[in-house]
Amino acid sequence: MEINRVVVGDYQENCYILSIDNKCLVIDPGDEKDKIINAIGNNEVLGILITHHHFDHVGALEEIKNKYNVDVYDYNLKDKEYNIGPFNFSIIKNPGHTDDSISFYFEKENTMFVGDFVFKESIGRCDLGGNYQEMEQSINKLKALNKDITLYPGHGDKTNLLYEIKNNPYF
Repeated sequence: MEINRVVVGDYQENCYILSIDNKCLVIDPGDEKDKIINAIGNNEVLGILITHHHFDHVGALEEIKNKYNVDVYDYNLKDKEYNIGPFNFSIIKNPGHTDDSISFYFEKENTMFVGDFVFKESIGRCDLGGNYQEMEQSINKLKALNKDITLYPGHGDKTNLLYEIKNNPYF
């Protein structure tokens, strides 16, 4: 799976384009629809994944959804595995930053897209529609997974779960 990070908007949000064999998923189309469409290129868009519904993560959602006429996968889904074309992932609900925060875990690729749940050496704020007690529970759920998972946050650089366990003061 190829992962293309497209940094968009005033808040420098990470939109990700995941592609396998000219098919792709779009994660968190936050802003600058033309920049995202350019990054999609000739890939066939199979769906849009949303980690949470803050404006900086969904600013271009309707335009991208309407252009490609695809489904949106978000908090309303069950905690289970999903197959969309060549992509296989599971939903992990991790409230704390917001009540609708989820992560998309691609176990085969050992990769997780965490939105604003976890950042490198930090976590997302809990005062914008979330709560700190739920954040603690979500962190503990994450810590129980494979420590080699690469975490792709909604802002900033990617990181690794083991690195966060060792270096993130919230862990």
